[in-house]
Amino acid sequence: MLKAIQKFLTILLLVTGGLYLAYELFLYDRARQLLPPGTVIAGVDVGGVSVPEGTELLNGRFQLPVDLYYRDERVELDPAEVGFQVDVQGMIAEAEAYRDAQEYWQGFTEFLLKHSFEPLTVDLRATHDRELLLERLEMISSFLDQPAKAPQLLVGASSFQYGEPGYVMDVQASLPDVEAALYRPDNRAVDLVIVDEDAPSLNLSLLAENITKQLDAFSGVGSVYVMDLASGEEISVNGDVAISGLSILKVAIFIDAYRALDAPPDEYVQGLFYDTAVHSSNYAANLLLHVIAGENNTYEGAAQLTDFLHRLGLVNTFMAIPYDSNPVANRPSTYITPANTDPDLITRPDTAMQTTAEEMGTLLAMLYYCSQGNGTLLAVYPGEITPDECQAIIDLMVLNEEGNLIRFGVPETVPVSHKHGWDFVTQGDAGLVLSPGGDYVIVEYVTEPESDWLSHEVGFPILREISRATYNYFNFEDPNLEDPAVRAEREAAARA
Repeated sequence: MLKAIQKFLTILLLVTGGLYLAYELFLYDRARQLLPPGTVIAGVDVGGVSVPEGTELLNGRFQLPVDLYYRDERVELDPAEVGFQVDVQGMIAEAEAYRDAQEYWQGFTEFLLKHSFEPLTVDLRATHDRELLLERLEMISSFLDQPAKAPQLLVGASSFQYGEPGYVMDVQASLPDVEAALYRPDNRAVDLVIVDEDAPSLNLSLLAENITKQLDAFSGVGSVYVMDLASGEEISVNGDVAISGLSILKVAIFIDAYRALDAPPDEYVQGLFYDTAVHSSNYAANLLLHVIAGENNTYEGAAQLTDFLHRLGLVNTFMAIPYDSNPVANRPSTYITPANTDPDLITRPDTAMQTTAEEMGTLLAMLYYCSQGNGTLLAVYPGEITPDECQAIIDLMVLNEEGNLIRFGVPETVPVSHKHGWDFVTQGDAGLVLSPGGDYVIVEYVTEPESDWLSHEVGFPILREISRATYNYFNFEDPNLEDPAVRAEREAAARA
């Protein structure tokens, strides 16, 4: 009886085991249509799922947008917008090929044990368009960047904007992290690289931009030169074009006359200096040419003045004919210079005397540095001119309260050593401004060469505003907010 029971149980166990194995074989045959257990495709576990399910799972992961964080701002990046494509079919096919090549009974054993002896890992196969991605990042940058703002000198206004710090995206530095997130099945978020920017410091290019805008509104031609006498930095807006010498060339006469003198000027010569500087007397200027020549010959004085300037390297500056004089047979009526032979020259300068804003500004800088005991004048003419004489010329030109172009752009308390000048179509002023925020040279001209008359109502306001902008650049913390027109009216009323 016991043996019968044992036999029965054995048969039952075998039958049950056989049925279990048969059932598992049935299930395994069905599972053979699924991806093998432990299969990981592109970082996604797809083991034991069907091909359609695996395809959907992979597409779902890699079609999710990438979250780009611009500081606290979240921006979604659609992979399709940057040409991101995943070869899902190819990766699935690789997994299927592995499954189909697997030995039947090995696969059945792994199925029974719910464990893969050789887990399959399929690397991600994907591509994207880097140019499209860069364009997308640049667009985000353009919308969200807050670049640092430079200080602003507002044209024609008495208000000023200080510089402000800012921040911008570093697109190139952000690119690798964004690309990596595109290729990840999870953690598809990126902190973009944002660079903080300090508020830009004030620089002369800002002033040049302001001056250019003002001159762009003028129908004629403007020429401006500015030098920071502390640093030697300079800007030039059409500063190299030939321009009529006008009375501004009298600055050169002052310097060369002092050079020619062997002793301090006597009362007579001092009177000539004063009348030339303060009253812009052409007659007195011509008599100073006699001092330069060492004889009563204005033409010889003009020739020596020109030689003096050329020795200083000011090759575009000359006086061929003295003030209010006519050409003479034995003297040149003009000089050929690099500036006046420019084929694009449109200023039509006076053939008798010419300069450029740059060269007149350079001469004024030489005068200033000479007064400090150094510079080109002392190097080229050692022993012939002294710092005290240069300072005397600067002090002399401070007395000039006519031709108020530069002066009306600065506060009344600021000394301006300058010489103005104009003719029918050209107006200008050149000077040293000794301001609280720093000393500087400014030379400015406007000319209307295509007409026969430039009204002071047109030219003067432009020159005064350029002077004010320049002063406010050097004195940004304490700018001159007074409209030059108001200053002009006030002084005109005081003189009436």
